[in-house]
Amino acid sequence: MSCNSSSQKIKNEKPNILFIFPDQFRNAAVGINNQDPVYTPNLDQLGKEGMVISNAISNYPLCSPYRGMLMTGKLPYNNSVLSNSNSNRHKYNNSWQKEDVSISDVLVKNGYDAGYVGKLHLTSPPPIQGKDTVLWDAYQPKELRHGFNFWYAYGTFDQHNTPHYWINNAKEEDITYVNEWSPKHEADVIIDYIKNPLAKTRSANKPFALFWSVNPPHPPYQYVPEKYLKYYKDKSLDELLVRDNVDLDTDAEDLLFHSGATRKRTHLAQEHVRNHFAMVTGVDEQIGRVLKTLKEEGLEENTIVVITSDHGEMMGSHGLMSKNVWFEEAINVPFIIKWPKKIRGNQKNDLIVSATDIMPTLLNLVEATDGIPTNLDGKDLSSIILTDKGDKPTSALYYFILEGQPESGHRGIRTHKHTYVITIDNKNVERKFLYDNENDSYQKTNLIGKDDATEKRLHSELLKNLEEKKDPWLEKYQNLK
Repeated sequence: MSCNSSSQKIKNEKPNILFIFPDQFRNAAVGINNQDPVYTPNLDQLGKEGMVISNAISNYPLCSPYRGMLMTGKLPYNNSVLSNSNSNRHKYNNSWQKEDVSISDVLVKNGYDAGYVGKLHLTSPPPIQGKDTVLWDAYQPKELRHGFNFWYAYGTFDQHNTPHYWINNAKEEDITYVNEWSPKHEADVIIDYIKNPLAKTRSANKPFALFWSVNPPHPPYQYVPEKYLKYYKDKSLDELLVRDNVDLDTDAEDLLFHSGATRKRTHLAQEHVRNHFAMVTGVDEQIGRVLKTLKEEGLEENTIVVITSDHGEMMGSHGLMSKNVWFEEAINVPFIIKWPKKIRGNQKNDLIVSATDIMPTLLNLVEATDGIPTNLDGKDLSSIILTDKGDKPTSALYYFILEGQPESGHRGIRTHKHTYVITIDNKNVERKFLYDNENDSYQKTNLIGKDDATEKRLHSELLKNLEEKKDPWLEKYQNLK
């Protein structure tokens, strides 16, 4: 009797968590922000009912590094996920580490039933002897799932219309294949999880924490149901690619040194901007179905819903495609949080949120504090979100790191007003970039050499932050001077 009472008490007191992060979804592509000409009625409504945070930053705008920071609250050189996980990086152990206490571990320790649906992309599979093919997909054994009890996931793939999953106790060879657009199928799975008939998907006596990683609007963009294209198929490129920094003619030669930037493929922006935006609309519809179920099941009031993304998409801006660069299209991601019980709706907040902040913030929001590691790189922003009280971050760091080389690559800082980046290429040549994001929101003018005072101030702030974080890059940089 006392056990049942205790379980019921946990269920009643603790809020549920629904954390949704579509892949390659930039902040500009949320309709309520009035930037990209996209149709996202469900996200717009969520923004009106919750808090829209405008300065959420993907500190390392690439799938695996972001996910590593999200799960562990640690920076890439502290959690081993230095680059995208694939078989080429297996030798570097570029994977989610068993010994890293993760957000799911802490949630479970504090009485939660944790679930994961969709793309994981946090394990580098071993290469297959005799084959030179790079392997991206990877099975995640149960002992490496960090407490996630409900599991409906895969490593990574790009066949959105024919997804596959490892489900709960499935062995590596037991793969379930589905002939349906992955966001639609996953929404069905999550709706069933929320309804929880006969307590089959989760414990009925525990609050749940469900993480849903939707692969679209990640490429290949052509895999999108035709019905979502109706909003965009009759629009011209000028009506769709409305950002003032879109350049489909350049080779972005000034960025040739940066191996992370995807150049010379801007023809894809012309071919696929309609598909990309259609994917955004399709994902919005599926999120809407899930949110509708929360309401119908009487769970809306005490469920924290977060919508964000692991990184954005350049889509022709600055002559670039994809992500993994310091421009706003890549690093500025959506962040909408709704919790009717404690967060007042229809709020806009310019709070700077880093990926490493999410773990301590969510855990403190739900008072799941037993077992939070003391060595996190992120900050707890829960009091700011709840009461607008506390020390607000003045900046977020930017990273680009080469595989297996934590001291390598580029470092930068993004404040409310500026972006400042120092790059070091493979020949140890240093370059600097400085943008005034208030007066030059499309970052068209590099102010290096034109605003010495701002450059000096941000340079000092960046190095101070890197020193505090014990970044191995800093020693290399100082040795080059």
